[in-house]
Amino acid sequence: MSIYHPTVLILASDPDFSREITAHWPHHPAPHSAEPEFVVLDEGFSRHLQASPYDLAIADAGSAENARTRDDAGKVLKKRRNRDLRQALAAAGRPAIVVHSDRSRDFCFIQGTVIDLRREIGPWPEIAGLVGHEILRRRDAESRARDAETACVVAAAEAALGRYMVEMRSNVNNALTTVLGNAELLLQESGLPARVQTQADAIRNMALRLNEVFQRFSSLEKEFNVAARDSNSKAAAHAAGR
Repeated sequence: MSIYHPTVLILASDPDFSREITAHWPHHPAPHSAEPEFVVLDEGFSRHLQASPYDLAIADAGSAENARTRDDAGKVLKKRRNRDLRQALAAAGRPAIVVHSDRSRDFCFIQGTVIDLRREIGPWPEIAGLVGHEILRRRDAESRARDAETACVVAAAEAALGRYMVEMRSNVNNALTTVLGNAELLLQESGLPARVQTQADAIRNMALRLNEVFQRFSSLEKEFNVAARDSNSKAAAHAAGR
């Protein structure tokens, strides 16, 4: 089974932010996933998110909030930068956590694929790490569920084909017996042209090969039936032993 290698994109211009996230990230990956790879970018690159391969984005909205401004135009600029950041994350369609310092907003607010988490003096890095870890665990589970669903569809199609071939086996065998019998009769006739004898011999040989193939189908059917009975017996014994 393949190992899930997630990528966490940290959008921050403040190095302390990325250090806080990586330092408090839970170090207990899921059974089928590895530790995530952290990629740090300035939040100004958020407009390129749709073309970036990542599983989770964690963005620092505090850089715009903490920027020094002298007039109201600066405040509008800060709001626009954070709005653009959230819009870029939402447009990318992948899970994202935005850490902000706006006390007018709820401590945690979910909108679509974006989770707004308010920065507190307390354990906000631990909370962001736990939420991010859970998001990656769920994405891993969803990915494995999709793979299993695809495998089930393929297996069902192959099983349907196998059942059809088993059901048609007697008809095919009857047809092969007829073809083989007529080919044998032709070969027993004397005075046939060499070309006709060669063709009749080729028909007989092909009929024999097809017969061998369908005999193998019969053997496989018996093997599968035995395996199914053994599996059912083990399941019943396990259920009885509980």
